[in-house]
Amino acid sequence: QVQLVESGGGLAQAGGSLRLSCAASGRTFSNYDMGWFRQAPGKEREFVAFIRWSGGSTYYADSVKGRFTVSRGNAKNTVNLQMNSLKPEDTAVYYCAADLWPDRAGVSFDDYRYWGQGTQVTVPS
Repeated sequence: QVQLVESGGGLAQAGGSLRLSCAASGRTFSNYDMGWFRQAPGKEREFVAFIRWSGGSTYYADSVKGRFTVSRGNAKNTVNLQMNSLKPEDTAVYYCAADLWPDRAGVSFDDYRYWGQGTQVTVPS
């Protein structure tokens, strides 16, 4: 079993930055593909970013491309999401997810076995 805990959320001004982290405990985390998703009030959970277990491959939702960067942390059990040039529409609860089911691309919320509890990001308009 893997436990994921997100941190780093909070309030940021439009144009500002936040850095989210996801720390894992349990089984060997470093071999897991990881994803970040977000869910705004009244909306479905949506894909934000993906990183391969090796860190060698990443991809992003079009809405965050060029502004957000996903990376493996220095500690093998962490994954980070650097969010720059924040916009009010980035306001949501952000979740990290780990361990893809076989033959999944990692862009759908049901592609992953494990989820964190989420961290709130608020960017006032």
